[in-house]
Amino acid sequence: MRTYRELFATPEFPALFATVSAQVAAGTVSGIALATLVYGATGSALLSALSLFGSSFAQVIGATTLLSLADRIPPRAALSGLAAFTALTTAAMAAPGLPVGAVLGLVLLQGLAASVGGGVRFGLLAEILPAGGYLLGRSLLNMSVGLMQIAGFAAGGALLAAFAPGAVLLGGAALSLLGALVARFGLTRRAPRATGRASVRATWEGNRTLLSSPARRAVYLGLWVPNGLIVGCEALFVPFSGRAAGALFVAGALGMLAGDVLAGRFLPARWRRPLTTPVQLLLAAPYLAFAAVPPLPAALVLVAVASVGYCQSLLLQDRLVELVPDELRGHSLGLHAAGMYTMQAVGATLAGTVAQVMAPGRAMGVMAAASILVTALLAPAMRRGRGPVRLAPAQLGDDAGGGRGGYAEAGAGVQH
Repeated sequence: MRTYRELFATPEFPALFATVSAQVAAGTVSGIALATLVYGATGSALLSALSLFGSSFAQVIGATTLLSLADRIPPRAALSGLAAFTALTTAAMAAPGLPVGAVLGLVLLQGLAASVGGGVRFGLLAEILPAGGYLLGRSLLNMSVGLMQIAGFAAGGALLAAFAPGAVLLGGAALSLLGALVARFGLTRRAPRATGRASVRATWEGNRTLLSSPARRAVYLGLWVPNGLIVGCEALFVPFSGRAAGALFVAGALGMLAGDVLAGRFLPARWRRPLTTPVQLLLAAPYLAFAAVPPLPAALVLVAVASVGYCQSLLLQDRLVELVPDELRGHSLGLHAAGMYTMQAVGATLAGTVAQVMAPGRAMGVMAAASILVTALLAPAMRRGRGPVRLAPAQLGDDAGGGRGGYAEAGAGVQH
């Protein structure tokens, strides 16, 4: 599978694509409206930021308690139910006079739901697409996420100029409800990938199993750490360039879009493994030049080139799918997403701390050097472990249960 036309000709992919797009648009429209509402009520920039990004913190909790659900609930019911839950809680946030504490509580609940939803979505993507199609499908979903975020923030800003934040929140709830309806009537009913009781113990057993393999552990570290450190560089765009920071963010978005297209559409499968480490280095190396405080035009080029390197996530997720059995597929991708969000927050915090003791450009260079060092340390492990890892049922613990096809089917199918 090499073309986007083939993707959209695959049954259920258009419905999954539309569901994801609607959810991302709903999240961005609702996020900017909620941040405006909270700031207007409290005058607190911190609370406003927490209302916009606070759900990411809940993903860590979900990764350690709820991820076993991702493979143990029917995908169609899960996606439609989670979208409906998001619609309901978003509408509740628009209630006049709702205390800010209750609003933030609802935001955290949405984050917990999202920690499971990511694993369900991408586990389903692997089932829908034939072998070899996962990376292309995920790259297209990545592009959709970027475009929907841009469109959602733009639309949210325009709507806030004409309507009260509560009304815009209701619009976001309507978009989530649309996503729920598309999932319910556009996807096929499927059995869960795994059986057995979902529990905190099953989640911990799944996490332990996924991280017990040196090959999988190296992939997870490669997905989380170099990426998170470079997000720290991006967190310093405002102190580095002031009002020109918006141009740097746009350059980064364009670079990421180009990287997703190149990796998903044009990169042959035989080159994915060999190019993983060079692409990770590309993600970091241009930021070394920021220590010399380049002029804005040069900075824009450097950021765009570096951001092409974010396609390393596609290459590594494609590898992760090969190393994970069907029964842990959703769980494994949910763990990736939760770890990614956590390390991005850690990277941003670390970069801000470094920038307290040196100029922002130099701090960006330090973060880039750290990313390069981690990539170099992981490179030998990335070259090992060429085949799928087969798991015995006992490795998943009593609560994990058995699933369709048995654990020896690791790597069958493709997902991102």
